[in-house]
Amino acid sequence: MKQTFSILSALSLLTMPTIRAMGADSFFTEEVWPKVGAHSCLKCHKDGGDAEDSKFVLQDPARDATPGRHVSLIHNRAAFSRMAKAVKDGESRLLLKAAGKLDHEGEVVLKPDSTGYRILDKFVRQLDSAQPQAAKDAPPFFDGISMLDDQRLLRRVTLSLAGRLPSDAELKSLGKPDALTKVLDAVMKEDAFYDRLREGFNDIFLTVGIDGNADATVLAYEHFEKTKLWYQKWEFKEITDPKERQQAKYRIAREYREALLGEPMKLIEHIVRSDRPFTEIVTADYAMMTPYTSRGYGMFDEIKDRFKEVNDPFEYIPVRLKALKGRSRQTDQDSETGFYPHAGVLGSFQYLTRYPTTETNRNRLRARMFYQHFLGVDVLELAARVSDAAAATAKYKVPTMEAAECVVCHKTLDPVAGLFQDYWKFAAEGVYGKRKGGWFTDMFGAGYEGEDLAPQERWRSLQWLGERTAKDPRFAVAMVEHVYYIVTGRKVLLPPKDLDDPLFTAHHRAQQEQRALIETIATRFAKNGFNLKNVFKDWIASDFYRADGLTSIAINPAREAELDDLCLVRMLAPEQVERKLVAIFGKGWGRLHSNDGGLGMLYGGIDSKEVTERAADPSGAMGAIQRLLSNDVACKATALDFSRPIAERLLFPHVETDVVPGTTESDAKIRRTIGHLHQRILGRVEASEIERTFQLFSGIVADANERKGLEKQESYYCRPAPDQNPSPDPHYTLRAWRGVVTYLLRQHDFLYE
Repeated sequence: MKQTFSILSALSLLTMPTIRAMGADSFFTEEVWPKVGAHSCLKCHKDGGDAEDSKFVLQDPARDATPGRHVSLIHNRAAFSRMAKAVKDGESRLLLKAAGKLDHEGEVVLKPDSTGYRILDKFVRQLDSAQPQAAKDAPPFFDGISMLDDQRLLRRVTLSLAGRLPSDAELKSLGKPDALTKVLDAVMKEDAFYDRLREGFNDIFLTVGIDGNADATVLAYEHFEKTKLWYQKWEFKEITDPKERQQAKYRIAREYREALLGEPMKLIEHIVRSDRPFTEIVTADYAMMTPYTSRGYGMFDEIKDRFKEVNDPFEYIPVRLKALKGRSRQTDQDSETGFYPHAGVLGSFQYLTRYPTTETNRNRLRARMFYQHFLGVDVLELAARVSDAAAATAKYKVPTMEAAECVVCHKTLDPVAGLFQDYWKFAAEGVYGKRKGGWFTDMFGAGYEGEDLAPQERWRSLQWLGERTAKDPRFAVAMVEHVYYIVTGRKVLLPPKDLDDPLFTAHHRAQQEQRALIETIATRFAKNGFNLKNVFKDWIASDFYRADGLTSIAINPAREAELDDLCLVRMLAPEQVERKLVAIFGKGWGRLHSNDGGLGMLYGGIDSKEVTERAADPSGAMGAIQRLLSNDVACKATALDFSRPIAERLLFPHVETDVVPGTTESDAKIRRTIGHLHQRILGRVEASEIERTFQLFSGIVADANERKGLEKQESYYCRPAPDQNPSPDPHYTLRAWRGVVTYLLRQHDFLYE
């Protein structure tokens, strides 16, 4: 083991020219491997693959912990070279195998007229000439990209992660050593950051999207019959009115169910807030409970002294649940410790309920989601769809264990599905319970990545899985990808698939540049104790997050394809828009909610049930909502701000409603106010935009002066408060300022990020 580590350490320090000299030349790394090896060969020719017993076994770069995946690239290049140099009847065995000749169980992988086959043919000819292709000249990846300055970056970070504008002290600190890092450290101690953290990870895990009432689905009658409906026995002695008592009971039931659904994301918050290793999302031997949910679990009396407020439905603390006691032998949980074998989010009732099983699915959905959520692997991409399922069924007794095109996925998926075998109940029966007749024999046995689960470990199978997951290099990579999604709203780039795309190389380079940074951050993440806060800081400090736009538009199509994912703006999620409004105006709109009849779903929000992905592109309905928002917010916020003492104003601290355009002094005040509004609402001030906005303001006032009989006070609907009269507006300036605010709220810089 020590010798292996020293070799890996040495290889990780090699430069790319050295790597090429050792055999991983640019043609292999840029053409052969991404377009043929990773695309067509790796599915079967790897450890655990259907062709693992062949002489042509490749290494998965995703499992290579060395920077740049040097070890796996060198190994794979050598494997391709050996196969290419082996000759049968005067032709390379590599080409013969790929074309389905000789004895190849994969049959025809590449047709002779395909792009992939031509690449392999060129690789074979290069080996014959012993002249590997030189690396292609390419500009530095971020060449020609402008970056956000520190001030705009700080604003983006505080709005995104804490729902607030940067403070004056934070802005003044810019330029000092480690200023941004210190601000981030402070931001990640704020409650608003943890609201954002839970929201972001729920977008990934979707655990709040459980159908039905949480007390009926998460807590089963089989195990919690006497305790799950505790609120129905609450006496409410202090409430005498029957109607109020019933309303109170409804409120407690609602808060109890909300607290139950919140437990997995509160576990994530607890881990990050406490600077605990983030591996605990799959290894934590505890769950988060509140005074309300602990009553449902039947544990309140044992832990009530640990709560600060025993009637707070949302005060969460870590608790170990006792082993489940069912009403039958099949639902009575085995446990050598007497406790439920917690495995972080992975073993939570909420996660298991959100991703249930059926008699035909056999826990494969859970296994698939495990790979996707915790290792960043989409098992549906491991192999192409079965071309003729009927033929495979007719030929093999158990196709999933015998047919090569089935085995390539099921040999990975089914063992993990088997680890969930005792979490077999579903629907109203709960999540735990052994299957009558035992586990299926026509599936690969329970295990993980080639390691079988020992019988004595079955009672803690998910803990066993979590321990191995935490040590898998793909776990760190997947968590880094999740944070990227949270801070950018975009999924990481996937390897391009269209080999005939003339821009394949450009798209491949973009994906590899991003992948290299992901792996670098993941390596630091694992080395520094899996502190997730460091991942946020690494992404925010990266050029991928700072990228703001092109410095020149004179670029060729290939370069444009390389930069296609950079500088992309995203439409802010409805929750983010509401938080941004609160930060800027001191009050939100209140209508962009995904429930309670709000407009959030129409504005691209999710309900974590049927709608599980946020809309990336605006629709006509979203455009209408944007206009409605700008009108409503400007209507109320403008009059409200002018009603405040000038020292307390957020929008108009430099002007009063009697200041009209026409004099040098008044025009200066108006322009100063416009600059303040641009900075506060949009985060930037440009002279041309200031002048354009000034013309808008003065044009509204001039137009009003040309009309007769206009109302001398603000609109009735724009009153600062319902019980106040409309504000006086004899010069029409208040309404002109409202027009300015409306104009700014419709700008790209406010609605997008």
